[in-house]
Amino acid sequence: MPQDTQPTHGWTEPRATALLVLQDGTVLEGFGIGAVGEASGEVCFNTSMTGYQEILTDPSYAGQIVTFTFPHIGNVGTNEEDTEAVNAASSSGVRGVVLAAAVTNPSNWRASRSLDAWLKARSIVGISGLDTRALTARIREQGMPNAVIAHDPNGLFDIEALKLKAAALPSMNGLDLVPLVTSVQRYDWDETTWERSRGFGHRNEARRHVVAIDYGVKRNILRLLANAGCKVTVVPATASADEIMALKPDGIFLSNGPGDPAATGEYAVPVIRSLLDRGMPTFGICLGHQMLGLAVGGRTMKMHQGHHGANHPVKDKTTGKVEITSMNHGFALDPVSLPHTAVETHVSLFDGSNCGIALTDRPAFSVQYHPEASPGPQDSHYLFERFVELMDREKAKAPA
Repeated sequence: MPQDTQPTHGWTEPRATALLVLQDGTVLEGFGIGAVGEASGEVCFNTSMTGYQEILTDPSYAGQIVTFTFPHIGNVGTNEEDTEAVNAASSSGVRGVVLAAAVTNPSNWRASRSLDAWLKARSIVGISGLDTRALTARIREQGMPNAVIAHDPNGLFDIEALKLKAAALPSMNGLDLVPLVTSVQRYDWDETTWERSRGFGHRNEARRHVVAIDYGVKRNILRLLANAGCKVTVVPATASADEIMALKPDGIFLSNGPGDPAATGEYAVPVIRSLLDRGMPTFGICLGHQMLGLAVGGRTMKMHQGHHGANHPVKDKTTGKVEITSMNHGFALDPVSLPHTAVETHVSLFDGSNCGIALTDRPAFSVQYHPEASPGPQDSHYLFERFVELMDREKAKAPA
């Protein structure tokens, strides 16, 4: 249990009300925010300076604790519009959050409550007052550790028990976390993107019908599909190929999601292969990108520190252009494992890892990063139109 510091010059150090206990037994003291209790998961760092609410509600973060490298998180509060998770059961993606500075009162015209109150309402445990840059450097050197966050306003902790819990947490390798965030039933989506003068809009006429397989889909992905004139039907991750084809789609979208893609692929890959064999135009993002790679015979690998942030440069090898992208993934496709029919189209300029493929024998492509942004730059929004154009071309080939 943390001990109070002896008085010095008439003042005392405040007692720690939260601990971050790493799997190797390291104990970091700080001050609790959000929900009281414990949360456990893999610790990653995110370098974004804005968009913390979208990050904290991204279902792809299921099973993880997010450390923000930017020190001032929470200063614009939270609102009811910037949530990325669609399903009530996965209203927050993260297990816990680690901050450097204390959360201040919100200062933004869109704010409806403070970050601390918002975290409490979603049962997210957090800790502030840590040297997040030192923690980030540790992750860069040693990889993403498992950890437990404990928050007790009285500062009473069983440190040895917390160390045992942290050491016993399973590796992300082999974990299928999609069941935690996927939808339980089919639904339609027609909401479009937000504009200041009107809020969110709604799609009118539809150019094409897209069935989105939900591995943990984000709202803004669905909004941009609707923006592109698509009727969108979302189906659970466990939907069969026959169930999907019965909806008469013009194209298939493979969504983002959490966990080890190889574990999810045990039931997802056969469905995707069947859809590809039927000539369905297919577009994948993040986990969906990895699923497409697995479906054509590639393999995935765990990354040392992952990619989490809104400032990642990616080169489009087909055009030579560089896009600044938003990323959130801890696994990547091994480009060496891909067949010759899967051409690498995008590559990270940070570490050379694969960020996109296109199939030469099927109407399918995918990217590792998040072209919908939210948060992040909008350099890659064009990919949604590219998907619609792909469906148009395939439709034109079909016999009348």
